[in-house]
Amino acid sequence: MSNRDIVVIGGSSGASVPLKEILSGLPVDVPAAIFVVLHIPARGIGMLATVASGAGKLPVRQAENGLAIENGQVYLAAPDRHLLIADGRIVLGRGPPENLSRPAIDPLFRSAALHYGPRVIGVVLSGLLSDGAAGLNAIKRCGGLAVVQDPTDALADEMPRRALEATTVDLCAPAARLGDVLSELVHEKPGQPLPIPPEIRLEVEIASGERIGSGSLIDIASPAPLTCPSCGGVLSELKAQHPLRFRCQVGHAFTADVLASQQDGRIDEALRIALRIIEERADLVHRMADDGRHSGRLAVARIYDAKAAEYREYADTLRRAMLLSLEPKPTEK
Repeated sequence: MSNRDIVVIGGSSGASVPLKEILSGLPVDVPAAIFVVLHIPARGIGMLATVASGAGKLPVRQAENGLAIENGQVYLAAPDRHLLIADGRIVLGRGPPENLSRPAIDPLFRSAALHYGPRVIGVVLSGLLSDGAAGLNAIKRCGGLAVVQDPTDALADEMPRRALEATTVDLCAPAARLGDVLSELVHEKPGQPLPIPPEIRLEVEIASGERIGSGSLIDIASPAPLTCPSCGGVLSELKAQHPLRFRCQVGHAFTADVLASQQDGRIDEALRIALRIIEERADLVHRMADDGRHSGRLAVARIYDAKAAEYREYADTLRRAMLLSLEPKPTEK
C-alpha cells in the first residue's frame, strides 16, 4: 500500500468523548479503515449507537467474523470477542480475556502489527490500568506509528501514561488535535516492514482461540511463583516485554498493575477471613475459661484466659493492617 491505511484505536473509561472528537475530525473519504476497541461488558448494548452518533459522516458498524475490510469504514469490536484483523478481513477471536477484558485492546493492536506492520497507526485513549500499552509497543516493534492522548487531557490518565512508559510514541496530543493529525498521518507512505517477533504471532494465535500450553509459552515466558486470578493456574512472566506482563497456560494475560489490583482484593478477603476465625477462636477460648472457673478448675481457666488475650492481640494486629490497606495511596505524578 502507498499509505498508512490501518488505524487501530483503544480506550476505556472516559474514552467515548475523545473518540467522538477523533472520528468527527476525519474526512468521509479517509483512505484508511478504522478499528475501535472500547471495554464493554459481555452483554453490552448501545455502544454502537453511541459511537455512530459521534462519527460524523463516517459509517460505523459492529465487527463481524469474516467481514472484508474497506477504507472509510469504522469497525467497532463486538461484545465478548477479541477484534482481530488479518488478510483483509476481520476475525472475531474466542481466546481468553486479557487484563480481565474481552474485547481487549492489546489483541487488536498485535494482530494489526503482525499482518500490516508499518501500515498501522495505533492510538491509545483515556482509560484505567494499562490495556493497550503492550499492543502499542508491538505496533512500534513492527514499524507502525504510536499515538497517545495527552494524559493531562484524559478523564482517566492511567492508560495513556502506561502507554507512554511502554514505548517511544510518535505523538502525544490532546483529543481535539488527534482527528486532524490522523487525517495527515494516513496519507503518509509507510516505512519498510520489520521482522515480526515470534511472541507477537503466538499471542495473536492465543487471542484467536488457538490452544496453548506450557510448551508453547516456554520460548517467550518464564514460570513465576504467581497464581492466575482467573483460573488458579501458574503464571509465566513474558520475556523482554514492556510493560511487565504475565500469562497462564490457559492464556489469561495480565499486566503487572492489573495483577496487583486483583491481588489487593484477595489480600483484603484473606484478612477478613483470618480476622473472623481468630475472633471466633478468642470467643471460644474465653467461654472455655469461664467454664473452667465455674467448675473450679482455676489453673485451666488461667491458661484459657491467656490464650484468649493472645488471640485478641492477633485480631487487633489484623484490624490495624486492614485499616492501613484502606488508607488512600499516593497519586503518581
